[in-house]
Amino acid sequence: MLPLTDVLAMRVICPFIGDLDRVEETLSSAFNVREVEHKGAQSSFKEFGYQSTHLLVQLPDDLQDGMELVDNKVCEIQVRTILQDAWAEVEHELVYKAEFTPFDDPMKRKLAALNANLTLSDMLFQEIRDYQHQLNNELAKRRVAFFKKIEDTIDQDFFATNKDTAVKKDSEKKDPSWLGPWRSMDDLLLEALNAHNRADYLEAIEIYTHILETKPKDEIKALIHKHRGMAFFAESRYDEATADFSATLMYDDQCYKAAYYRGVVHSVREEYSEAIDDFNLAIDIHPYHFYSIYRRAQAFYHIGDFPKALADCEAALELEPANDFLKRLKKMSVARLKM
Repeated sequence: MLPLTDVLAMRVICPFIGDLDRVEETLSSAFNVREVEHKGAQSSFKEFGYQSTHLLVQLPDDLQDGMELVDNKVCEIQVRTILQDAWAEVEHELVYKAEFTPFDDPMKRKLAALNANLTLSDMLFQEIRDYQHQLNNELAKRRVAFFKKIEDTIDQDFFATNKDTAVKKDSEKKDPSWLGPWRSMDDLLLEALNAHNRADYLEAIEIYTHILETKPKDEIKALIHKHRGMAFFAESRYDEATADFSATLMYDDQCYKAAYYRGVVHSVREEYSEAIDDFNLAIDIHPYHFYSIYRRAQAFYHIGDFPKALADCEAALELEPANDFLKRLKKMSVARLKM
């Protein structure tokens, strides 16, 4: 008589195929896994059937209390995607529990086609997810470079930071290898972000401009103007950067980052009253945006309004109490008030 292994069982449902391996690795690191079976893994590319990962794990000692009547103290854990689980449930009703199963070839082909569509959908969802991760990684790299430029340009007045040593690309015209009728807007945006992140700001600006020339929807225009403004800022082309951030706010009046970025440009140009107006706008939209409060404190310091600079320092320290630059600015403001 074969031992029962599913008296105690559970199922983990994942949104994407890529999550399956991570869940299996996590379970293997947390429990003593006796057996792993990847059901459906041996099927050929012509076959579409039940797919699931089954793990038999030894129950930890502290979970075995009250299970004296169970000889095989294991738990079966099934790991599937949402679509794999949907197929398993439908197949269970149509085939496993039915008194008879579809036996004619047309019906079998229909079932196989349905399963194939679910499998393909799983693969496409994972591809889209991977693309999103790639895009987000490029966005993160671009933000880091942009903030470094801000720090090197503005903070040197307070803290004597090093000058920006980014290598400027020459302005020689390149063949637009990124241009082609097969390129989607997402492809072009990723190409622009790649250029942006390798400090090829001229190519990034060219691609952003091309995207805008296709007359996309307003929400896309807002996004592209913001990115192009950041590239213009990196090239120290401040008039164009200001125009792009203003355009972003025209298409999306709730984009606090565009207001903040425009305020940064004003600060770099020592237009501190205008900078304060923009930081005020950013804070009105997002009251807890640390950098808008911090940069407004610097602007107040520049115009000699030390009480407001100190008040902003204290408000920003509530958000980031360990920020050393902010502590130094607060100390400088206090010193000015005592003079």
